[in-house]
Amino acid sequence: MCENQIDFAGKQKPLNARIIPVNEAVGTVLAHDITEIRPGEFKGRAFRKGHVIREEDVCHLQRLGKENLFVLNIADDEMHEDEAAYALADALMGEGVRIKEEPKEGKINIVAGMDGLLKVNKDALLAFNMLGDVMCATVHNNSVVKKGQPVAETRAIPLIVKRDVVQSAVRTAEQSGKIVHVKEIRKPKAGLVITGNEVYYGKIKDAFAPVITGKIEAVGGEIVGTYYAPDNETFIEELLKELINAGSDLLITTGGMSVDPDDVTRFAIRKLV
Repeated sequence: MCENQIDFAGKQKPLNARIIPVNEAVGTVLAHDITEIRPGEFKGRAFRKGHVIREEDVCHLQRLGKENLFVLNIADDEMHEDEAAYALADALMGEGVRIKEEPKEGKINIVAGMDGLLKVNKDALLAFNMLGDVMCATVHNNSVVKKGQPVAETRAIPLIVKRDVVQSAVRTAEQSGKIVHVKEIRKPKAGLVITGNEVYYGKIKDAFAPVITGKIEAVGGEIVGTYYAPDNETFIEELLKELINAGSDLLITTGGMSVDPDDVTRFAIRKLV
């Protein structure tokens, strides 16, 4: 006999469940996922919610140590965890996100529909999670995310949840204008001015240009021009103006903004306003 185990994803037996012996369950419909664990080999769903038990399934279930099945009688004022998960996810999702796949053990994953910036309404998310019996966890607000990356997940905590709790959670999410969004990041046209006599005159090697270029290109932007300038206010100002005229909509200066008298970059920037 295999050393297999089975669990119910942490769910407690619902009060309205009745129990059917496995050997009498042929033809019945599972109301929950059944998880199989083979240490070092496999952990996942052996039987999914909605599966109709067949004769050949009985031995498999018994090998898992499963002698009885739960058959749920869902009242009108209740929802199965999967139905609830769909309703919660739909209410949570704003622009730029989508459901990855069907619920697994009552949980739905929400993924980014495009590369962009994740925006989470944290106050609404807190109110959502404080309702009890429902939850949503997200990646941190203002994170840069890639298309297809998981950004949130939601579920009803009990196997059977009260319909009014789910409806309250849906209202909370929808009234906030949805809770989870991915916004497209503007693709900048950046102009880079690296200041400092020590770099301009070749006393030290510049390390800023490749770092800044990598960051701009990572969000789909382009570098319009990269210039080096000594600590000369007029020189820096003219380079910045040249980059603006060349189409830059983002100016980046590096080399420090200290308080010593040699650092005049801030004065050059001020003249552009």
